[in-house]
Amino acid sequence: MELQTYKTDFSNHLEVRLQKKEPAGLYNPIHYILNLGAKRIRPVLTLMSCDLFGGEVEKALDAALAVEVFHNFSLIHDDIMDDAPLRRGKATVHEKWNLNAGILSGDAMLILANQLLESYQGSQFKKLVSVFNKTALEVCEGQQYDVDFEKQDNVSEEQYIHMITLKTAVLLATALQFGAIIASAHEDDMHNIYNFGLNLGIAFQLQDDYLDAFGNPETFGKQIGGDIIENKKTLLYIKALELASVTDKKALVSLYSEKQESEGKVEKVKILFLRYGIPNLIEEEISKYTFLAISNIDKLSLNMHKKEKLKSFSKSLMERKV
Repeated sequence: MELQTYKTDFSNHLEVRLQKKEPAGLYNPIHYILNLGAKRIRPVLTLMSCDLFGGEVEKALDAALAVEVFHNFSLIHDDIMDDAPLRRGKATVHEKWNLNAGILSGDAMLILANQLLESYQGSQFKKLVSVFNKTALEVCEGQQYDVDFEKQDNVSEEQYIHMITLKTAVLLATALQFGAIIASAHEDDMHNIYNFGLNLGIAFQLQDDYLDAFGNPETFGKQIGGDIIENKKTLLYIKALELASVTDKKALVSLYSEKQESEGKVEKVKILFLRYGIPNLIEEEISKYTFLAISNIDKLSLNMHKKEKLKSFSKSLMERKV
C-alpha cells in the first residue's frame, strides 16, 4: 500500500468509529483536535508496520486510532501546561473553548484510547495494553522532566535526550510495535522496529526543536520561538550554553530566567544561537539519530523492497512532507 492509502483508510475509520455524540461540550473539542490538520504520522506507522510484516491492515485500524487519540490527548494537556495559543496553526482547545473543556475532553480521550484496544483479544490484547500503558506513563514522565527542566539552570545533553525519548520518541516506537504485534511478527523484529521508531522519534523531536526557532511560521503551524518564550532547555540552548563566551552565557541565562516574553527576547536568543553555529550542530544530531534509525531497519527480517519503503518513509518524515 501507499502512504496515502494508509491515511485514507485511517481517516475513514476515524470518522466511523468516533462519531459526534452528546454532550457536545465534551465531544466537540475531541473532534476538533483530531481533525486539526494532523499529518497522521503515528497511525500511518502502525498500519505500515502491520502491512510490512504481512498482517491485515484492517485489523490494525483500532490500534492505530488508539495511538492517534492518545497522542492528541497529550497535546491538549501539553498546550494547557504550556499556555500555548496555537496548535497546527489554529487555536488550541483551551483557547477555543476553555481550560475545563481542555482538561475533561483530554481525560475522555485517554479513556477512548484504552477502549479502542478492547477490540483485540487474548494474548494480543494483553500485549497491546501492556505496551500502551508503559508508553502512556513514559510520556507523562517525559512531560514532567520537560516541566522540571524549565526551572533548572543546568540540563545536560544526556538528560535532554532522555526527556525527548520519553515525551516523543516512545510513542512513535509504540505505533510501529503495535503494527508488528497485530501482524504476529517475530520478537526480534518487534524489538528492532521499536528501536527504529525510538531513534526516528528522537531525530523528529530535534528537528521540531530546530524548526521552533528557525522554521517558517507559514508552514510550521506553531508559534515560532514558543520554546524560547517558555524557557524550554532544548538542545539548541544546551549547546549554546556549552560554547558561549562568559558574557554571552550570562546573557542567555538571563534571557531564559524571564518568566514572560520581553521585547525582542526571541530574536536576541536566536542571534546567540547563530553566533555559535547552533543550527548546524543540531542538524548533525538529527543526521546521527536518523542514521541510527536506518541501521535498525537493516536488522529487520524484511525483504529489500520493504526495507527501502521504510527508509523512504524516514526520509520523507524528516523532510516534513508526510
